[in-house]
Amino acid sequence: MSKTVKLRKGFDINLAGKAENKISDSLKSRTYALKPTDFIGMQRPKALVNVGDNVKAGTPLLLDKKNENVIYVSPVSGEVVDVKRGEKRALLEIVVLADSEIEYESFNKYSVSDLAKIGKDELKEQMLRAGVWPNILMRPYGIVADAEDTPKSIFISAFDSSPLAPDYNVIFKGEEQSFQAGINVLKKFTEGIVHLNVNPKEEISPVFLNAEGVQLNKFIGKHPAGNVGVQIHHVDPISKGDVVWTVNPYGVIQIGKLFLEGKYDASKIVALAGSEVTAPQYVKTYTGAAVKTFTEGNLKSDHVRYVSGNVLTGENIGEEGHLGFYHNQFTILPEGDYFEMFGWILPRFNKLSFHRSFGLLTFLNGSNKEYKLDTNTNGEPRAFVQSGAFEKVVPMDILPVHLLKAILAEDYDEMEALGIYEVIEEDFALCEFIDVSKHNVQSILRDGLNLLQNS
Repeated sequence: MSKTVKLRKGFDINLAGKAENKISDSLKSRTYALKPTDFIGMQRPKALVNVGDNVKAGTPLLLDKKNENVIYVSPVSGEVVDVKRGEKRALLEIVVLADSEIEYESFNKYSVSDLAKIGKDELKEQMLRAGVWPNILMRPYGIVADAEDTPKSIFISAFDSSPLAPDYNVIFKGEEQSFQAGINVLKKFTEGIVHLNVNPKEEISPVFLNAEGVQLNKFIGKHPAGNVGVQIHHVDPISKGDVVWTVNPYGVIQIGKLFLEGKYDASKIVALAGSEVTAPQYVKTYTGAAVKTFTEGNLKSDHVRYVSGNVLTGENIGEEGHLGFYHNQFTILPEGDYFEMFGWILPRFNKLSFHRSFGLLTFLNGSNKEYKLDTNTNGEPRAFVQSGAFEKVVPMDILPVHLLKAILAEDYDEMEALGIYEVIEEDFALCEFIDVSKHNVQSILRDGLNLLQNS
């Protein structure tokens, strides 16, 4: 039975530079990268190719020695031009110089009626071999799912409430058949429900509205209403020992295309957004595209930060960086590497702030005002201030500050009692944004999850 959940807590960050609803396919990235750092929990990545090797879309590029069943593949065809390594020869990324025309590895292709007859083991084997399995993440921990697990349910968030998020009506338009095929495949891995969660306040894409075999839940509220962790908490909460899988809509579509078309299709439509972009828009590309392709000659300033993903949870990739595996947007912000005298105490007359003491006009400007924010944190880390603010932006029955202190104290029992199994970094990202103590809240939370996972 579908549910409607109204969330009272949260905070919307309305930034300038939202992508216009037009799609450009004229810009082609020359290089594409696969980065082990995109996959949380990957501890021992091993490169399967060398510089100079020729690959196709779907050719294995790397694997994790601790979980060799899961293969990570090339998004495009071409020549491997770099295998970048960091300290202690840690693998950072594998870069492919793309062909002008993409060639694909061939996998088994099925009709919609054939899919209904295939067993779970056969589906799993092709998903692992073809590289689409990393689209499936597990809760707790937010890591790539264990192929041997049977989840109690599967969750798909069909809207994104984060700042400058892409419009799903634009980036998934016309993908009804592939999305439904992906749903049909995923249903075979659980005896529970596949939950598809939408925001009824927005126009719901036909891709989701017409989906069959799912429970359609409605979530109304401010960010982080679109976070799948918040949705799980209100529909099918996680207890110790439970496993729930989450897949974003792009992952569902990619799984569907694998079986319908017999290929690993990494093409996607990405939002190029941010106040420093001259022409914010959508671009057609592939997973791992170089950001420089789309920003060269399209920026208002050179002193900017290049972010793969959104401003709350995205990665600072630099001018030469590449799109992350799970990301559907590039965000370009003004760099905030300057000192502001008495910045910690001055009232903010025209800046966005969750705290009324600092953002005097935030609440008078209304929810439609767009803000141009830079990356300056306006302060340094200090002792935790018990302000009660965190609880106002986390729409879950969790005490964020108490949980973070339990993590810092490495109190395993207290972490479990306070609900750490229900959250990952994105669920606490707003806490970091509004934190007057300037802590790296998301990093602290990941440290706690790692402690429990490895215990």
